[in-house]
Amino acid sequence: MARKVLVLNADFKALTICSVTKAFLLVYTEKAELVHEVENQQLRSISRRFPMPSVIRLYGYVSIPYKGVMLSRQNVFKRDNNRCLYCSATDNLTLDHVLPRSRGGQTTWTNLVTACRRCNSKKGDLLPEEAKMPLPYKPFKPSFILFTREFSGAADKAWIPFLQTK
Repeated sequence: MARKVLVLNADFKALTICSVTKAFLLVYTEKAELVHEVENQQLRSISRRFPMPSVIRLYGYVSIPYKGVMLSRQNVFKRDNNRCLYCSATDNLTLDHVLPRSRGGQTTWTNLVTACRRCNSKKGDLLPEEAKMPLPYKPFKPSFILFTREFSGAADKAWIPFLQTK
């Protein structure tokens, strides 16, 4: 099942996303409650039918000191909408350091962008301004809520009230 389920903490704040199977097990073992189900879809066993979860809430509060989005190649691609930020191509994507590593650039959210191989080679060890290849926006580190809402690609409309930034 490719469908994902939003998991809320006991205080109804977004905690994570999990598979339908994991969410069902949490509800079935009474570790979580079903907050919203997918309409017209069910999980079936041999003799029973269960609502397919879309949003669940844990009964116990889980304390998480820091909840950020892990820096990874795929997450940078998601943030940049799987497009080269220099020419908008969608094929042969790589990561480009805005400030090249040879000039002291770090591998961080704010220094990495998605680039196609052609643009990455063309830019080389130059800054975007030096290569006359301006970026449409400054690279940023997405928050967990922003990443889940905008970039996960699996958001259900039922998630929206729980993913609002306050």
